[in-house]
Amino acid sequence: MAGVNGLDMHVLEAGDASRPALLLLHGFPELAWSWRKLMPALAQAGYHVLAPDQRGYGRTTGWDGDYDGDLASYRLTNLVRDQAQLLEKLQIKTVTAVIGHDFGSPVAAWCALLHPGIFRAVALMSAPFGGPPATPVPPPDPVHEELAALPRPRKHYQWYYSTREADADMARCPQGLHAFLRAYYHMKSADWKANKPYELASWSAGELAKMPTYYIMDLGENMAQTVAPQLPGSACEWLTENELRVYSAEFERTRFQGALQWYRCRTTGRFNDDLATHHGKRITVPACFISGASDWGPYQRPGEIARMRKQGFADDRGCHFVEGAGHWVQQEQPAEVARLLLDFLKNLHGRR
Repeated sequence: MAGVNGLDMHVLEAGDASRPALLLLHGFPELAWSWRKLMPALAQAGYHVLAPDQRGYGRTTGWDGDYDGDLASYRLTNLVRDQAQLLEKLQIKTVTAVIGHDFGSPVAAWCALLHPGIFRAVALMSAPFGGPPATPVPPPDPVHEELAALPRPRKHYQWYYSTREADADMARCPQGLHAFLRAYYHMKSADWKANKPYELASWSAGELAKMPTYYIMDLGENMAQTVAPQLPGSACEWLTENELRVYSAEFERTRFQGALQWYRCRTTGRFNDDLATHHGKRITVPACFISGASDWGPYQRPGEIARMRKQGFADDRGCHFVEGAGHWVQQEQPAEVARLLLDFLKNLHGRR
């Protein structure tokens, strides 16, 4: 789809275009392809299902992939504009629901908060939405110095992803990008048995350091080095070698910097001004949350699930944790995720 907020946007599609629409937004390091197992089930249930490669990813083009380039184009309000303009180009006035996973979750949340007349419901996966920030410029956070000063020095992965080196560390790692992604997806899945998440007591170095190293990294290691020891000996059922090659081929071509710009927008706080103007507002359309029971993602920010249900959602339709799934819930357990989503969609016009 050409001319979408400066992009030529690549979109996967399933179902009859005359049916009610659903918009699916992927996270990192994923693609529209991440919804491949869910789209047929939603289409069969009577929906027109759309899944774009978002700005910075895959076969969507027109984005700035330079570390020193146009970072502002990746701010959340512009990512929302990408999706609103895509629908406008497709002549779709409303979507029944916008569904976001991982970093697609905050984009979906802001779509619903800013444009409830277009995005009539929202389902968030893996990343809770605690509401708009309180201040345009966040104060300096001492936790990073405290993490580095621990007896086992550590660092937060989002701040690592914001460094100039992160793209090359992953795209040109010694084990190869394909092996890196295999280990990364494995380590954040339910297949990695060390994933036993729980609510942390506080946003403090001692508490954050209880999370696995793919979130709170060893200070001297990059992400490719972090996950390399966990490379599984064989392919897994939910992500075959052929499926993984779709990801590795795309990231070999585009590298990661476009995707990593999203993290830089978050960690710098430079673009909080247009978000903080909405402080105190909640998502008014029906909303639900779905995550893998073995996913640490919902616990990255202590208390964020409770904040989401109190300050993020005005019409909370449920919070679900899927057994047998880690962070990649829609890929690891697609049948159960489809069931939960269709149940949510079926009940949009009345409380259960």
